[in-house]
Amino acid sequence: MGIKKPSPPKILQYFKYLHLPDRLQTVSKPFNELAYLIAEDLPDNEEREIALRKLLEAKDCAVRAMLG
Repeated sequence: MGIKKPSPPKILQYFKYLHLPDRLQTVSKPFNELAYLIAEDLPDNEEREIALRKLLEAKDCAVRAMLG
C-alpha cells in the first residue's frame, strides 16, 4: 500500500477560469497557477489555507477591476 495523498483543498474550485471570457481568463489564469503551486508545494496547515483564501480575494478583485 502506498501513502494516500490528501485530497486537494476545496477552495481550488474557485480558481477555475475556463468558463470566463478571454479577457478575464488572461487575468484569472495566473492566480489559478499560483493557487495550485501553493496547494501542492506548501505544507497542509492553517497558513496555507489563509494564503489560498487571500489569493482568492486578490483574484476576485483583479477580475472585478477588469469589469469596472
